[in-house]
Amino acid sequence: MSAPDIEKKITSLINNLDINWVKKENIVSVRSVNANTRATARIWGLGRIWQIALNVEPKYIIEVVSEKFDRLDDREQNKVLLHEIAHIPKNFSGSLVAHTRKGKNSFKGKLDTLVAQYMRYLMK
Repeated sequence: MSAPDIEKKITSLINNLDINWVKKENIVSVRSVNANTRATARIWGLGRIWQIALNVEPKYIIEVVSEKFDRLDDREQNKVLLHEIAHIPKNFSGSLVAHTRKGKNSFKGKLDTLVAQYMRYLMK
């Protein structure tokens, strides 16, 4: 089901942190119930072939798993959302950055930077 509360959180993170590569209007949020997964949240990208076939821009879906995500406090929820946002590449192509990617633009490096920005934002 649609998750407007999650979209508000994502919009706030994008607006208040240095997340200028994400087109917030092309992010959709969904809340799953009874999803058969160990994940707290997942991100889905609309690949290039679908973009061409449907004649649409790249889009991403951030899915939160209600039973796990909703019981987290606000700070932890935002960290989970930042984890999912870190999977979005800087070129906003519809593809996803894997956990295993190495180098300057690695997933871990990007996530650490986002979480550090978030923690500084909380201290204001």
